Amino acid sequence: MNELDNSNQKPMSVKDWLITLLIMAIPLVGFIMLFVYAFSDSENVNKKNWAKAQLIMLAIVMGLFLLFFILFGAFFASIMAGSQSY
Repeated sequence: MNELDNSNQKPMSVKDWLITLLIMAIPLVGFIMLFVYAFSDSENVNKKNWAKAQLIMLAIVMGLFLLFFILFGAFFASIMAGSQSY
C-alpha cells in the first residue's frame, strides 16, 4: 500500500495531462470521468484536486447560469405580458 500511495503523490507527466484533457473533451464521458477522478482512491493526488476544482467551477457556472436564466426569463416574460394589447 505504501508504494501505491507514493505513486499517487508524484507529479503527473505532460503525457498524463494530455490524455486526461483528451478524455475531458469527450462530451458525456468527460463529465463522468470528473467524478471518477475526484472521488477515486487510486488516482493521482494532482488529478484528484484538479477534478474537484473543475466540479466546483462547474457548479458555480451552472448556478450563475440558472440565476441569469431565471432573472432575465422573468424580465422578458413580464415585458411580453405587458405588451399585449386587446
